Order: sequence, then structure tokens, then C-alpha cells
Amino acid sequence: MKKVLRISTIPLSLDILLKGQLKMLAEHYEVVAVSSPGPELQKVAEREGVRTVELPMERRISLWKDLVALIRMIRLFRKEKPDMVHSLTPKAGLLSMLAGWICRVPVRMHLFTGLVFPSTTGWKQKLLILTDKLTCACATYVNPEGLGVKRDLERYHITSKPLHIIGNGNINGIDMVYYSRSEEVLEKAAAIREEGSFTFCFVGRMVGDKGINELVSAFKEVYSKHPEARLVLVGPFEEQLDPVLPETKEEILHHAGIRFMGWQNDVRPFLAAADVFVFPSYREGFPNVVMQAGAFDLPCIVTDINGCNEIIVPDENGVIIPPKDKEALQVAMLRLMEHPEEREHLAGNTRRMIEERYEQQRLWKEIAKTYEVLLNIEH
Repeated sequence: MKKVLRISTIPLSLDILLKGQLKMLAEHYEVVAVSSPGPELQKVAEREGVRTVELPMERRISLWKDLVALIRMIRLFRKEKPDMVHSLTPKAGLLSMLAGWICRVPVRMHLFTGLVFPSTTGWKQKLLILTDKLTCACATYVNPEGLGVKRDLERYHITSKPLHIIGNGNINGIDMVYYSRSEEVLEKAAAIREEGSFTFCFVGRMVGDKGINELVSAFKEVYSKHPEARLVLVGPFEEQLDPVLPETKEEILHHAGIRFMGWQNDVRPFLAAADVFVFPSYREGFPNVVMQAGAFDLPCIVTDINGCNEIIVPDENGVIIPPKDKEALQVAMLRLMEHPEEREHLAGNTRRMIEERYEQQRLWKEIAKTYEVLLNIEH
């Protein structure tokens, strides 16, 4: 049986982004999941039925720790002798592709999700471009998550190798049975929903580059015109990486119309309790939460960035606005709130469009076909 190592920098990525996929692959290959230590790694082992290996990696640039992680990765590959290494997340990609090239692993595949360098400048951008070029140079198969990521890789001349999008894009597709208005979900949603209110919902980290500062500011203007408006924010504050402005945090915690819910293991009831989903992020690869919102029949307001502008089609299942534009965001929120006929038209298309393009089982079949080709499996 061929051996495949799936590698991410932190275990949370394996746990959340690859849920079910590792188990599917383990029916055909010996799958080993590798990441930094964390409780989620044990959860992955139990749920997916795969062996796991702890290998500490830093998310940020740390030359000494990165060198140590690379040496450990080389030792791991020499011990495991994998037929394929398949990485996601930037640091895991750089280390595993480089180690795979050194150890001559036959198939070295990296999945590019949200690219950081297009939104940076100066020396940091040059360094990020250099590391992504090195990742691609050492990979045998480069997999951008979507068309936007592919265009950025081409525009910045990251690699001359072929760029392969699997299916219609995304890491893992969406489980349309799980993300649906089941009786259990609707019962929980009823406890969240405030009678007589109109609810906007955001799911994600409370950080600057998710557009939270603009979202809170725009909502305050909407609330001044419509006191029945509510903004439900689901996700944690992150104080170390790109925290929101102090005044934004103050509003989140104390504004009469904002409901801060923090981290939630199950976001479905909050989506089911909403009228419109708002996602004003500055950069993404292929945001799962926008697909999840679509599966709950929610019209989506998103920014014109990678992933979002592939999932959302204007006038069909949502509204696309420029990033970092508070005025455009406010106008879009008022537009969908004040025009129920437009909102209902968009809502009528959302779930169908997600299912047709991103249903999980379809994507898994495409991933399995890709593995078969790359590993020369004959049936």
C-alpha cells in the first residue's frame, strides 16, 4: 500500500479543513498526518483512523526553529519513506517540499490557499515571494485552491510549472447534509434569533484583515437608521496577529445591536438564525464559511477577493463590494435589509449554487482521481 503524508503547520488545519478527507484517503493508502503538537492531532487520529506524528513548526518566520524543523522533517521522511507528501499552509509547505526534494520523495504536492504576499509590501513581500518560489521549485505538483490563487501565482511569476485546480476549487468541499436546516439546528437557531430583529452574521477571527473594523463601523450606521438590526459575530479575538482597533473591540463588546458570541464549535445555528451573511475580508484563499452560509440559503455580502468572487456571483447569490470600503459595505447591508424582494431572489439560488459546484463527495472523487494519477495506481 502506498504511503501518503499529509502535513500542516498546526493540527487545527488538519482537524477542521480536512475533516473526513483523511479517512476517505485511508481506504486506499497508508495515511500519516503530520503537524505541530496539539490536542486536535489526537482528535484527528481517532476520527480519521490515521497515524499522526508531532513535528513542531512555527507559523511565523524563525530561522533557527525553521532549520530545526527542516532537519526533523528530513529525518521523518527518511524513516517513513513516503511515496507522496501533500502539504497545506505556508510553513508546512516550504519545509515539507524542501525536505521532500532532499529525500527524493517521488510525489511532492503543495496546496496553496490564501496567499499573503499580494497584500504585503517591501522586504516582507519579497521574502514571502521567495519562500513560495522555493516551495514550488521543490514541488512536483502545484495545486492552487482556486482561480484567484492561480492568477496571483501567475501574476507574480511564482512558478512556471503547471498549476492544477482540483474540481471547482476548495480544500474539502462542503457536506450539504451537515450544513442544512435540520430540526436540531433550527431548534438551536430559535434560541439565538431575537424576535422582530434583522440579523447580519459574520463568522471568523476578530482581526483587522477580516474587515472587522469596517464591518463594525458600517453596522453602527445601519443601526442608526434601523434599530432592529443585529450583528452577530462568531469567532475569537486574536490579540497577537493583526488585532482590531481598540475602539472596534469596545463597540463589539458593548454596542446595543452587536452580539459577540466568541469561538463556537458549531456555527450552524448562528447561520440558520441570520438573514444575511457578511464577510468583508481583505484576503482569502477559498473561504469555507461563505460556502457554509450559502448552504443555509443566506445571501452573502463579500469583498472582491480570491475565493469570495468565485463562490459569489453578483445578482445571483450575493453582493460583491471592494475590500476596505466601509461606505460600500454600509450601502450593501442597507440594500439587502431594505429590499426583501432582492434578498429573497438571492436566497433562492444560494444553496443550489453551492451544491452544484462544491458538494463534498464530488470534490473527494476528484481528489482521489488526482492521487491515482500521481501515484500511478492501476485498477
